[in-house]
Amino acid sequence: MQSMTKRIKVFARALRVNQWIKNLIVFTAVIFSGKLFDIGIVWQAFLSFCIFCLLSSTSYLLNDIIDYPYDKKHPVKRYRPIASGEVSMQQATFAVFILTIMSLLLSLLFSVSFFFLALTFILLHFFYSLYLKKFPVVDIFSISFSFMLRAIGGEVVTGYHIPIWLLLTIFFLSLFMATVKRHAELITHGKETRESLYRYQEHFLDFLTTTFATGTILAYATYTYVEKIPQVNTFFTPLMGQYLPGFEARKWIMVTIPLVVYGISRYAQLLFEKVEGERPEKIITKDIPLVTTILLWVFIIILLMYVL
Repeated sequence: MQSMTKRIKVFARALRVNQWIKNLIVFTAVIFSGKLFDIGIVWQAFLSFCIFCLLSSTSYLLNDIIDYPYDKKHPVKRYRPIASGEVSMQQATFAVFILTIMSLLLSLLFSVSFFFLALTFILLHFFYSLYLKKFPVVDIFSISFSFMLRAIGGEVVTGYHIPIWLLLTIFFLSLFMATVKRHAELITHGKETRESLYRYQEHFLDFLTTTFATGTILAYATYTYVEKIPQVNTFFTPLMGQYLPGFEARKWIMVTIPLVVYGISRYAQLLFEKVEGERPEKIITKDIPLVTTILLWVFIIILLMYVL
């Protein structure tokens, strides 16, 4: 029994279950369309989330198979199940095959459109692992496009649109986080642990980090000002109309801009002071100031869209 439990934990690590948090981005269309409490729509988004988790784990396995020689040299990644030998190459390859077929068949149950989007997602990650990650800038843009595909996947399964400025925010934010990760890898472990790092320079990564951080803030600020936020009628709606006329017409969501600016600044601070950017999922879930900022941002968004 203990042996079986240990094997499950090993495969969970190989599948990087802890990084499934990235797939929550599929709920973007649901949340910002005012449909968070529509059980049917949320259920569809949840199923697409599960499919993207399978697709993501497939790409992680393939990446670890290909990166085996580099991971063996990495002081942290050498303990990953494949690099350490806990999961054999044969087992990992078989898992990639099974998960790919399973994910694509499940995506076909939604629609043909979602199937082709899922196919595009997995092909992007396959080409990334085999080829694209070898080229600087191209590698971080590939990561960003994978986040965009997740967000668009939420659109496809729910039928609700993500405003272009919000989509651009996701695009720039994912570029920022990918660049921060490359910077942390370069500073902490040098250029031997990733092929593309041989053509990255620290000052160039600093420039990209600043550029993408600025792009994220500008795109989000523009979204809060330009886009009309859908309002859900609640018990408080008549009261707000009576005592604060025109409340819903005001661009209250702009009050969240400082939180976004602080969140990006805090993320960058952790990079430059602690060199923590190599594991973004750890930062997002463990750093108390950043977690507090994210939760406060979520609370204000839900309050403005679903309560007041």
